[in-house]
Amino acid sequence: MKMKRSLLPLLAMALVCILAGCKGKSGSKKTILTPASTGNPYEILVVASPEAFQKKAYNALFEVLDEDVPGLPQSESQFKVSKVTKDNFYRTLRFCRNIILVNIDGIYSQGKIKYSRDVYSSPQMIMTIQAGSDEQFAEFVTKNAEQITGFFKTAEMNREIERLKAKHSLVISEKVQKQFGCDIWMPQEMTKMKTAKDFFWACTSKGEKDINFVIYSYPYTDVNTFTEKYCLDKRDSVMKKNIPGPKDGQYMTTTRPPFVKVTDGVVKGKYAQIARGLWEMENYDMGGPFVSISRVDEKNQRVVVVEGFVYAPGDLKKNLMRRLEAALYTLQLPDEIDAERFTYDIDEVTIEPESLK
Repeated sequence: MKMKRSLLPLLAMALVCILAGCKGKSGSKKTILTPASTGNPYEILVVASPEAFQKKAYNALFEVLDEDVPGLPQSESQFKVSKVTKDNFYRTLRFCRNIILVNIDGIYSQGKIKYSRDVYSSPQMIMTIQAGSDEQFAEFVTKNAEQITGFFKTAEMNREIERLKAKHSLVISEKVQKQFGCDIWMPQEMTKMKTAKDFFWACTSKGEKDINFVIYSYPYTDVNTFTEKYCLDKRDSVMKKNIPGPKDGQYMTTTRPPFVKVTDGVVKGKYAQIARGLWEMENYDMGGPFVSISRVDEKNQRVVVVEGFVYAPGDLKKNLMRRLEAALYTLQLPDEIDAERFTYDIDEVTIEPESLK
């Protein structure tokens, strides 16, 4: 059977890409032969020598990864951690979505972090943490705890944003565009919606395990708008008016510090105010976690607030909240084009994949 001549250049190019390990837009080395990664979001496999697992090194790393997620009503670890020795790190274990390689060797004069992506599967992040001794490793990991956990949270956020880019609720996007002149990518299972003046609410209809999205706006007056008190008082007034309970006198409220934390942040290079903590229903036994992001729409001189909150009594809420938070970062104000993508601030290196045993 003869092959059409027009197909030969395309096949040759594809073969070159496979052999060279072509990189995608995000630096990925994924090819058509790269298998899909395994594991769930916020799961990490730690690979180390048997000795490292018995010393301070692993204990320090585990304490960093096992720290509680802030703003939740119950204790939930940042990550689910599994471990394997280097000798047993082969076959399907190499397909894990998040991997930390512990490298302790006297040749290193100081601790260092580097990473590579999509080495054995896609999407995949492999972080290597190196140090010259067990004590140096433990001290380095403790000192750089936020950078280590932030790296994998950023990776998972970016993955969720990519999923939402390909598959999100077009109905919510259209309604937000029409009412606020903005765009946002929300999960498709949000099918219940409510619209009011300068306010929009969408949620699922599961009853006992709901994810919710809210967007509202108000005029921007001055920098005093972004005090903690103003933020929480404004949220209370908006929610009281728009999210009532089943009976009169019941409405959503915000708990106060220490159960809520309001911080300054940066989104797309500009100031943002981020609040996370707990909400509850006044005069009604109902509540859960929330996260909100307030940004200034300079074009229209207003503050636009996007929020995600969860009602899931008796269930774990970490992954639900993180999924919603990633969606909030897709907000596009009237003068913006692209959704937020997060950088890693760590050197990326190329790890050549070893043959799978």
